[in-house]
Amino acid sequence: MTSRRGRGPAAPSPPGGPRRTSGPGQTGRGQGARGQGARGQTGRGQASTGRPSVRGGADPAARRARGGRPPGPPRRPALLRRRIVRRDPIKRLNVGLLLVAFVLSLFAGRLVQLQGLESKGYAEAAIRQRLNRVPLPAVRGAITFSQGQPIAETVDARVIYADPSMIQQYEQKNHTDLRNKIATTLASMFGLDPATLLKKLTPRSNMDRYRELIHHVQPDRARMVTAMNLPGIGTQQEYRRDYPGGSLAANVVGFVNAAGDGAAGLESSMNKLLKGRNGWQKVEVSEKGQRIPMGEDQQLKPIPGKGLRLTLDQDIQWKAQDAIAKQVKATKAQSGSVIVMDPRSGQILAMATAPSFDPANYGKYPESDWGNRVVQDDFEPGSTSKVVTAAAALEAGHVTPDTVFDVPDHITKFDRTFHDSEPHKTEPLTFGGVLARSSNVGTIMASDRLSPTQLYQYMRAFGYGQETGIGLPGEAAGSLKPPSQWWGTDRYSLAFGQSVSVNALQVASVYATIANHGIRVTPNLVAGTTDEHGNLTPAAKPAQHRVISGTTAAEITKMLEGVITKEGTAPAAQIPGYRVAGKTGTAQRVNPRTGNYDGGGYTATFVGFAPAENPQLVVEVVLQKPQNGYYGGEVAAPVFKDVMSFALQSRRVPPSSGRSQKIRITPDQG
Repeated sequence: MTSRRGRGPAAPSPPGGPRRTSGPGQTGRGQGARGQGARGQTGRGQASTGRPSVRGGADPAARRARGGRPPGPPRRPALLRRRIVRRDPIKRLNVGLLLVAFVLSLFAGRLVQLQGLESKGYAEAAIRQRLNRVPLPAVRGAITFSQGQPIAETVDARVIYADPSMIQQYEQKNHTDLRNKIATTLASMFGLDPATLLKKLTPRSNMDRYRELIHHVQPDRARMVTAMNLPGIGTQQEYRRDYPGGSLAANVVGFVNAAGDGAAGLESSMNKLLKGRNGWQKVEVSEKGQRIPMGEDQQLKPIPGKGLRLTLDQDIQWKAQDAIAKQVKATKAQSGSVIVMDPRSGQILAMATAPSFDPANYGKYPESDWGNRVVQDDFEPGSTSKVVTAAAALEAGHVTPDTVFDVPDHITKFDRTFHDSEPHKTEPLTFGGVLARSSNVGTIMASDRLSPTQLYQYMRAFGYGQETGIGLPGEAAGSLKPPSQWWGTDRYSLAFGQSVSVNALQVASVYATIANHGIRVTPNLVAGTTDEHGNLTPAAKPAQHRVISGTTAAEITKMLEGVITKEGTAPAAQIPGYRVAGKTGTAQRVNPRTGNYDGGGYTATFVGFAPAENPQLVVEVVLQKPQNGYYGGEVAAPVFKDVMSFALQSRRVPPSSGRSQKIRITPDQG
């Protein structure tokens, strides 16, 4: 048998002759057919190359005879070898493992970055996203009357707030328009604009977790909102300013605006003291808006504000306010005011204006009614200012109450003629009679004995042209020019209360100075401050200084008693059982349109004190632009009598022990 790979004995020659051995030009496989002849052939019938085959072209026996190795298995083509390498499963697995290892290394690096290098920053951001900063409002101090009754106090309330980010997440998850539902619901409950609420419900960022919607909600209404279970809506405790007396002393106290700040009166001028300092609290909340137990909790405790104890007497304040409101209505006046004052201490017992307003609903009233006309409105005082001229002339020693003047009904100074309120024949009047009958001409004649500097200095000493020191916002200091700025006739008009402007409290302070034996005490309204436990810290004693001597004050008082007699201008101010001293004033008002007195109307005033022998109370009444009558003795004096009578009884002031001192009006009186 022949060998399968040609390594055995030579095969017998085929028919037709012996087989030729391999030689030059043959491949060693015999015939040209592939795989049919000897290995020396190309297998494609091509001609021999003339060179021996690289592998086993010679006969195996011959090669063994030469000492060579037998030929190995034939090598496959290079192209086939490359294809086999690519499809090797071991290598493919190794490549896959390398790719997986690379991807895992990226994840590992990112984890190292997040949990190692940048972990603190991300943790802080996560906490910030969960933290809610909730304000902790301070309790605003109360304002009370002199006996402790509340005028303004702080009561429990709620603020309705929203979590805009949570609402937005709820909408995205449930595909619903929650914001419109919330805005419509709350707007209908509280009478608000839905568009405004909708804007507040729109988040500015993903960390917008707290937005205040409605302030000063009563607790029972807040519970109704909570019961609706509106996602992202909650309530928070706060405080609301309440005014138990409504409009009582409203123009003194003022009000607190929606931002929690005083916007008028003492609420404004004493806002820092009353408000205290707000605090805050940071708490962690879950995605559903619930507080996380044992979570982050930071807090700054609020400091409550201090309270104010005023000098106002509740009963006298009510009477003054009621009386002036009625008279403003009866006379169709533009406005009116009443002041009740203790001349010895300078304390204000009542300060009323009309029209007034309700501080709990201040937005329903015109802004002109929010202020305090007692200190904010200035006007020409008219005849009530004649006591200043009289005091200056008496103090300087130029006149006495019995000095006689022949008084005509008009007098010309330079290019201007001055008149009394009513025409009359020239008549002799004592200086006391000049004041009792409120003669402009007689006052000018007496003022001629004073130098301009003397008149100016006494006006300043009584408080003209400067704030009273009461501490109320918006006080008008009035206008008093120095003598160097006076024109030719200014000194004469100043003598009877023109060419100068004052506020009502300045006038009351003048009469309080006379009632206090010539010593001016700075008007004051605050008796002291109270802490959260109600402990009172008294206010500092007000400043005081002497303006005129006690003798001059007594002479002025005696002259002012003559005003209340039948011969004077205000018999309507008489109070049975009490000696009363006072003065009327009927001053023209400047027309703001023309700058002169034509069409400006009048300011009607009466101011006085009682008992005249030992003054305990000063009362001033001012009516601006009354229509039904305008003389101070007719429209203001009756209000004085009403309020003063009530105040004397309320303060338990005993009646006068003797009769009023008689003062001579004319020289022929005994």
